[in-house]
Parts: sequence; C-alpha cells; structure tokens
Amino acid sequence: MNITVSRKAHFNAAHRLYRKDWSMEQNDAVFGKCNNPNFHGHNYELIVSVTGAIDTETGYVIDTKILSELIKVHIEEAFDHKNFNLDVPEFLDLNPTAENIAVVIWNKLRSYIDTTKELEITLYETPRNFVTYKGN
Repeated sequence: MNITVSRKAHFNAAHRLYRKDWSMEQNDAVFGKCNNPNFHGHNYELIVSVTGAIDTETGYVIDTKILSELIKVHIEEAFDHKNFNLDVPEFLDLNPTAENIAVVIWNKLRSYIDTTKELEITLYETPRNFVTYKGN
C-alpha cells in the first residue's frame, strides 16, 4: 500500500523570462511583461510530495520533520528573496520559468529522498498558475 505525504512551503523570488540569444523584440513577443529588464517577483507556493509504502516500524512514509528541513535548507534558503537570474547558480544559463524552477527543485531534493519513494513537486507561481513535476 502506497500513500503520499506532502509538505507545503513558501518563498518569494524575482526573475526575468528571456533568452540572451534573442532580440528584445522576440523576447517581448514570447514572454511579454515577464521580459521586464528590471525583473518582477512572485510569492511562490511549493508542495513537495513523497509517495511510498508506510514503514512498519515508524508508521511514516517519510518523517515530515526531515522533509521540512530538506525544503528549508535546499530550497527556501537558496531561493527566498533572491533573483533567480542573478543569485541562483542553476539559472545563470537556464530561463527561470515555473517549469524549469520545478525541475531544479526536484533535482535538488531527489538525492535526499529514498529512491524507493516517488517525489513530486507542485509549484504555484500565482494562485491560478502552477506546474507539477514527477521526474519523468
């Protein structure tokens, strides 16, 4: 029997969506207001979910204290009140779209989660716009 345990987190960050190899006109056409050279910010909501079997000794799929600490150390401290384009090494050459941010979060956490368990990242960029990544 598998069950999913989820932990919600929050961080604020700024970014600019653009490609360095495109003209300003092409970036404006594709990314619109999100191509603002002065950046713009979001209040991101993050849900990290771990799915697996319940451990017969502990009753946990994963200890939520451990999951909380992993998110705090590897995601919140790395992203909160940062500019993705300027302050986060993973995005120096990667467009910080919600899709790419979710994949980076998954990659940052995957090695800390038992490989017998599934990891899923849901990232809300706005209350109505969100992405989900399961590592596939």
